[in-house]
Formats: sequence, C-alpha cells, structure tokens
Amino acid sequence: MQETPSQEWLASCIVNTSSDAVMFADREGIIRLWNSGAERMFGFTAEEALGQSLDLIIPENLRGRHWDGYGRVMQSGSSRYSADLLSAPALHKSGTRISTEFSMVMVKDDSGVMLGVAAIIRDVSARWQREKELKERIKALSS
Repeated sequence: MQETPSQEWLASCIVNTSSDAVMFADREGIIRLWNSGAERMFGFTAEEALGQSLDLIIPENLRGRHWDGYGRVMQSGSSRYSADLLSAPALHKSGTRISTEFSMVMVKDDSGVMLGVAAIIRDVSARWQREKELKERIKALSS
C-alpha cells in the first residue's frame, strides 16, 4: 500500500512544478522563492533571480508606484489583491514586456508580523493581444 505524501511534500511539489510563476519576496522586496514557472515566464533561472530585487521584473516606469504600494502592504499587512487579481505589465529577461495577472498571498509569522508577499502569476500576453485586435476590428467596423 502506498504511503500518503506529507502536506509539505505536496505543497513543494505543486509550487515547484506549477506552470504559473510562483514567487516570494521578503519585506524588502528581495526574491526568496522562484519556481520553474517563473523561470519559463520571465527567462531568469532561480540562480539569477534569488537574492535580487523585484525590480528584476518590474518595468522601470512603474517601479515608483510599485514600491509605494509594496511599502503600504508591508506596513498594513493587507492588500485587496489577496482576493482580487491584479493586472500589470512585467519584464522578461530579454527586455520585452509581458502582460500578467496575479494574486498575492500575505505571508506572516505566528505573531502576525509581515514576512513578505507570495505571488501566483500568469502570463496573459496572448489573450491581451487578441482582445486588443478585436477592439481595433470593432472600432474599424464602427467607423
């Protein structure tokens, strides 16, 4: 009879093999977890990403706004994006932008102190491009 795997093993297996990017950044915004989905999506290996700032994948023109929001989340310990999806452009290693949607998980210690934020990220670039083309066709037909 096969033994039931532990919850830790299951969680690790699910995170490490997810096709979505799963990552964790500490209070300072330093990447501490980077799964194989993140490697495929952003082009950076775990070795390249771990220990780096989230600026690695945040377009330069959005960094100020991102860090303002990140600071508020670290102070308050909450974000509406822990329940709602956030849509935001991100950077691939090649320098190209990708369209992403993600949810956030507030990670706290046993006393409720924020340790950082985990994110589950999906590349929606193809869908975004199809929607853009459809809107352009509708606009052209309406003219």
